[in-house]
Amino acid sequence: MTSIHWLDPDNPEEPFPDCSQAFEEPNGLLAAGGDLSLTRLRNAYQQGIFPWYSENQPILWWTPNPRLVLFPQELKISRSLRKSIRTLAVEIRFDTVFRDVIRACSESRATQSGTWILPQMQAAYVRLHQAGLAHSVEVWQQDHLIGGLYGVAMGRVFFGESMFHRVTDASKIAFYYLVQFLTSRQFALIDCQVRTNHLVSLGAREIPRTEFLQLVMAHRDFPDATPWPHYLPPTP
Repeated sequence: MTSIHWLDPDNPEEPFPDCSQAFEEPNGLLAAGGDLSLTRLRNAYQQGIFPWYSENQPILWWTPNPRLVLFPQELKISRSLRKSIRTLAVEIRFDTVFRDVIRACSESRATQSGTWILPQMQAAYVRLHQAGLAHSVEVWQQDHLIGGLYGVAMGRVFFGESMFHRVTDASKIAFYYLVQFLTSRQFALIDCQVRTNHLVSLGAREIPRTEFLQLVMAHRDFPDATPWPHYLPPTP
């Protein structure tokens, strides 16, 4: 087994290895170490790389092959989800409580099999949010946060990170409204990272890493001059 590339924590500008050098097993592991600075994270996402690690592990950097993605025009809405969108009295907000969303995602994962959204990860993505790169989609019901998701936007690519729900279908509703919004902004791609049945049911599919990286390179540098709104109008 080839030894893993270790990144210098004191040099956030250090280039990542070429994604073709990622391990096949574990799938997509590219590098370890480094830091979670704004510079390092921006450089990572621009190359389709993301951090994902557990407590007591070094920072691990990934670029899986194949890659699960959703093309916005391929979103699938089940009959039950469509009913929930129509009948649940919810309000959709963007970026009003980013810290609460990422914390809720962390708590949701911790009740399953542990979480990779550790305190240092939360702090790093809050910095990305403050820099205008990370965004949250929030589902509110009578001023209670009942679901949501967060991710990183670059150009016309949205890199999804995690979602949570406290009411049935709330995370799917957040995803539905995210796709509608990104479609209105002419986004080309939503990165879903790795396959889950939940995301496949919404229309996500796997593509080769080489194709994914070509799409990222083609769409990551489009300027986003219009700020993200804080509120979305309800669905008619």
